[in-house]
Amino acid sequence: MNFLDGSLFPENQDKLVITAAPYGPEWIPSDFPEDIPVSMEAQIQKAVDCYNAGATVLHLHVRELDGKGSKRLSMFNELIAGVRKAVPDMIIQVGGSISFAPESEGAAAKWLSDDTRHMLAALEPTPDQVTVTVNTTQMNVVEQMDVEDVAGTSMAERTNNAAYTNMIVPSTPSFFEEHIRRLTKAGIQSAFQFYNINSYETVERLIRRGVYKGPLVCNWVAIGGGMDQPTIYSLAHFLRAMPDGAMLTVESSMRNVLPINMMGMAMGLHVRCGIEDNLWNQSRTEKMSTVKQIEQLVRLSREFGREVATGKEARRICRIGVFYETVEETLAANGLAPNAKGRQQGYLRKAA
Repeated sequence: MNFLDGSLFPENQDKLVITAAPYGPEWIPSDFPEDIPVSMEAQIQKAVDCYNAGATVLHLHVRELDGKGSKRLSMFNELIAGVRKAVPDMIIQVGGSISFAPESEGAAAKWLSDDTRHMLAALEPTPDQVTVTVNTTQMNVVEQMDVEDVAGTSMAERTNNAAYTNMIVPSTPSFFEEHIRRLTKAGIQSAFQFYNINSYETVERLIRRGVYKGPLVCNWVAIGGGMDQPTIYSLAHFLRAMPDGAMLTVESSMRNVLPINMMGMAMGLHVRCGIEDNLWNQSRTEKMSTVKQIEQLVRLSREFGREVATGKEARRICRIGVFYETVEETLAANGLAPNAKGRQQGYLRKAA
């Protein structure tokens, strides 16, 4: 991305798109009973509350009545239908992990099989986005957490902590290339989760080869533990590679969330918050609900002079429902240089 003269002025930036992640599959209801919805009605209402507070993208996971993260696609269908009816302009972004929470005490925290994750392309009603991971990597979500961050929560329990410490995101080319094709065929936008510059570079090659022909809508995930470090140096290094046409949301963990979001807001990027990412206010004197986190970002963004996008404006900024016919059109729309004539674009395989 290029930051030219005036690029830090709000009139030269898109309105801010806020993603809310209110369902927090790594936590159990007793970790934050005031803000973890369990019933279907409460989970739908949580989406409404987030939208009314200023969030226009909903990062969606689902819980069963026992409070555990649901892995049943029927539950996802039910929640998507309820949210779509209650807040039709909100962008519904299904978490591609489905739920990485351990199924029982002492079990591993792990992502589900490729076949199960492919089924997200068959959800009904159709979500607007599904998050797509690229390249297998460690996802130690607790590496950047302090002891005080998890004190008194289920994450402080030895076996649970170990389960998340050793979690891995499985995403090989045979998975993500097929997943992207299935999502595109269903009219679902691939929302790429970039853990470092390498995962972005892989997607650029997919675009250049014609595997993905859509807008580059993505998250920079800076949570450590095998993913980028939440610092200005890591962010600046990542941004140098990103094309100007990308719609980029910054994402971090615990008390890194607010400072990283403030950097993103100032630079014209977009932000994410919610209890999936952080439980605390910045002084860690009390837990902070997802709605309170959204309201804080709305207030701060307006202090920057940057207005917050409405649902319809967020859909335009994210280019929901947009796909391109050719590689050349995709490259141009995303601000990427055209392919060099006669040059191999990554590893080319014969069509099946």
